[in-house]
Amino acid sequence: MRFLTGLLISTAVSAATAAQAEMVDAGSEAEAAAAFDDAGADAAETIIVTGTRGARPRTVADSPVPIDVITSDQLINTGRVGLKDILGNVIPSLTMPALGGGGTSSSAKPISIRGLSGDYVLVLVNGKRRHTTSLINNLSRISGGSTPVDIDLIPANAIGRLEVLRDGAAAQYGSDAISGVINFILDSNPEGGEFTTTAGSHYEKGGELFQQALTYGTRLGDDGGFVRFAIEGKYHDRADSAAAYVPHTVNLYPLLADGSRDPREYTIDRVRAGNYGRTNRDYIVNSSYNAELPIGEDTVLYSFSTLSYRDVKDGRGQFNANNVNSLPELYPNGFLAKRRIRETDFQVTAGLRSVLWGLDVDFSSSFGKDHVKLGAVDTLNPSLGPSSKTSFFMGKQKSSLWVNNLDFSRPVEIGLAEPVTVSFGLEHRWERFQNVAGEPDSYRDGGYVIPTGTTPFQLAFGGQRPQASLVSFTGTTPADAFVLTRNNFAAYVDLEANLTPDWFVGLAGRAEHYTDSAGDTVSGKFSTRYEIVPGLAIRGGVNTGFRAPSPGQQGFSTSQNTSIIIGGDRVPQLVKFLAPNDPIAGFLGAKPLKAEKSLNFTAGVTFESGPFRFTVDGYQIDIDDRIVKTEVLNSAEARAILTSPEVVAILAARGVPGISSGQFFINGVDTRTRGVDVVGEYTLQTDSLGTLRFNAAYSYNKTKIQSVAENPANLTNTILFGRQARADLVKATPRDKLVFNTDWTIGAFRSALRLTRFGKYTETGASQTSTADDRTFGAKWIADIDVAADVSKSLTVAVGANNLFDVYPDAIGVVQANTGAGQYGNFAPFGLSGGFYYGRVSVRF
Repeated sequence: MRFLTGLLISTAVSAATAAQAEMVDAGSEAEAAAAFDDAGADAAETIIVTGTRGARPRTVADSPVPIDVITSDQLINTGRVGLKDILGNVIPSLTMPALGGGGTSSSAKPISIRGLSGDYVLVLVNGKRRHTTSLINNLSRISGGSTPVDIDLIPANAIGRLEVLRDGAAAQYGSDAISGVINFILDSNPEGGEFTTTAGSHYEKGGELFQQALTYGTRLGDDGGFVRFAIEGKYHDRADSAAAYVPHTVNLYPLLADGSRDPREYTIDRVRAGNYGRTNRDYIVNSSYNAELPIGEDTVLYSFSTLSYRDVKDGRGQFNANNVNSLPELYPNGFLAKRRIRETDFQVTAGLRSVLWGLDVDFSSSFGKDHVKLGAVDTLNPSLGPSSKTSFFMGKQKSSLWVNNLDFSRPVEIGLAEPVTVSFGLEHRWERFQNVAGEPDSYRDGGYVIPTGTTPFQLAFGGQRPQASLVSFTGTTPADAFVLTRNNFAAYVDLEANLTPDWFVGLAGRAEHYTDSAGDTVSGKFSTRYEIVPGLAIRGGVNTGFRAPSPGQQGFSTSQNTSIIIGGDRVPQLVKFLAPNDPIAGFLGAKPLKAEKSLNFTAGVTFESGPFRFTVDGYQIDIDDRIVKTEVLNSAEARAILTSPEVVAILAARGVPGISSGQFFINGVDTRTRGVDVVGEYTLQTDSLGTLRFNAAYSYNKTKIQSVAENPANLTNTILFGRQARADLVKATPRDKLVFNTDWTIGAFRSALRLTRFGKYTETGASQTSTADDRTFGAKWIADIDVAADVSKSLTVAVGANNLFDVYPDAIGVVQANTGAGQYGNFAPFGLSGGFYYGRVSVRF
């Protein structure tokens, strides 16, 4: 892979030299420059479709709420190949931790937007609601418990542009649109195709990447119909561990019978935290189509779809040979337990746009499903003894969404500066979540007792029982299996009008009914924009919103072998994650989840003059009854409750004996998030130096906890939502992020340089009273560069680097003596594996 990457770089340099020598013919050079200029046209003139309805075209410049348009070229120039990583570099308010936590969160990382978890942003594809993932972030500390859309399962090469609405829009689109909307507009180019190969690697730690992407479009009929296909396949290997060496003074093997050290101590690789850093080995195939077919003067049939498959092998737990669970008959040198995820994801949408009774009408139906098969490899169930298997089926998680929309719109003339756009419609949603049990060996207690004897392992652990179920994971038990479904019925009305040529006002209202505990909700929105003088305008609005608890949050339960850090020591835990309606959770204070409610305010100023555009928008987001995870309830009182005879009997009936602690979702806190987004753009076109585009974007947000739900009376000495959980909610992601972008085009050459400053953040220790394990990581500047050359009309080569100067987070200084883990913490938004270089070759046809 390193040879391949080097070859690509060499090819790019040679091609650039050849291009300079031949200067590419004047016609192709002009065409290439024009194509790039068109792709990067002033965003202020782009017609937007997000946050507005009806036929009246609106642009970024006259939008009453902040919205950004990001072109496909801007996505490519990041040099990244997954949409989470791409958007983390082009959307200042979006961040993603290197290691969000345990469980599936480490394989499919959660995102955070404006300091809020990813399920507070609504994701659309071609304006239609996208289904969410079935991988619940139940063990993640950042965005814990969230079930957002997994945008990595949308092919990046299928996107024509994306629109990011930075304002609440629940009154327009329904649940989840509290912090904003991301609308992926699929490429509708009716002709031509492109094949792209990308290869790269981290500077020192491997993590090789190889991706191939193909897109092709063709016309359907003679009246503007088209179909465009896209497919991308990616292999991304795990990187070498970013952990520190375990000191040679620390034993990794049991002492020999005579008390001396095992000779293997001096030859074993002492970087033992194989689950620290980039731990995934990923295979991903994403595909899509986007099609339209006119069938009359006013009628268009349309359809689009995505289909993805992902295979993840992820290192999750490092166990040394002197661990009671590392049975030497299977793992004489210890082992790194790996999670295996095989995921199939699809969504298909079909619809019709036409004119009926003078109304523009859009009817659509969309069905999506995420099907995950969970497994574990290179591990064991030590309670089964040396006969244990090393590969297991742990269960399945399935999430489905069926959405039907009927939308109407028409302009109505009532004597104002412009006709009033009246839009109204109906929506029905059907949701389903299923948790399927795994094989018994993935969770059962086999009762094995380590025999006494003379081997070092037997001398150390003879007579002891290793833990029940899998090491580092626990399969889903039959009692944890469940199926939940619900229906949602919604109606909305949306009015937009220019009261005067310079003054716009928008009103929207929406009512929804859920057939589960989410109940009934009503939300509204008011937005306005006033142009004081040409180019200078003020804008703002107020809106209420909501987010209904997902079926997964309402019914999910599992058992998980994990650990917490107290006083610098790693303490193993068998945590039972309980459904809110579980009797045990109810005994500890849980109640059926209800919808979260929000109140948003936004106000801003926009200024435009020729090639310069500048916007400043401040906002406040209040969220009541926010759904959070409780603390792991393992205080003295909680342990007493969880080991009472009655509770032990219930747990035994559920197939999970020996639980040491419990956790569940609650409507636990009210929060207030305040922030500001600043965006500046300038384009400079010259005759001799080509075209330069400068962009600067700054995002700041700060979340405060306004109130915390009271403990139930029978848990007076237990903290339901404690110090670490509160800190993770308000301090674990950077409060600010600053991004400078410079794009330079001259002839057949293009370059993009990006400087990003990630602000400081804090990782808080598990202790409820001590701050000894708290770590604050300072701000860091990250540089990315992408350089491309059009060798001909059909061939482009590029090289680049992400994290060009190989920047790492601040080193903690004190690492865990028994694993070496933790020298850079876990939450770094720019990763733990340093710089990454790549080469890219694209062929157009």
